[in-house]
Amino acid sequence: MQFACLVYIDGDAMAALSKEEQARLTDATIEQDWSLRQAGQLILGRPLQPPETAAVVRVRAGQASVTDGPFTEAKEMLGGFLIIEAEDRDAAIAIARASPMARMGSIEVRPILDHTHSVTGEARPPALTPARKEEFSPRPAHTR
Repeated sequence: MQFACLVYIDGDAMAALSKEEQARLTDATIEQDWSLRQAGQLILGRPLQPPETAAVVRVRAGQASVTDGPFTEAKEMLGGFLIIEAEDRDAAIAIARASPMARMGSIEVRPILDHTHSVTGEARPPALTPARKEEFSPRPAHTR
C-alpha cells in the first residue's frame, strides 16, 4: 500500500539549529531515505523550496487567480514529502516516526487513493512502483 508522508517543519526550530546541527539533520535524513530506497519502500522523496516561493492557484467560476507566497501563516510549513510503500497504516506511521524530520515539526501520513476510472471502469495507469535499488546511487549531502 502506498502512503504520502507530508513533512511539516517548524521554521523557528529549524532556524535555531547551528550549521553543524543542520548538517547532521540533513545527513540523517539522507541516510533514512537511502535505507528506505534499499528496502524498496521509498518511491519518491523531495524537499521543497520555502513557502515564499509558492504560487497558489484557484479557479472559481472559470476565472483563475494566482497568489504569490503561502496561503496561510502557520507555525509549521510544508517542507517536503515522501511517497512510500508500507504494509499498512501502522507500518507507514513507524517509518514517519523514525524520520529525523519528525523532530522538527510533524509528518502527516495519508494513504494514496488507488482507484479505477469513474466512466470506463478500467484501471487507471498504475501508481508509481518502488524503484529498483540499482537505479539509485547515494547523493552527497551537499546536493540535497
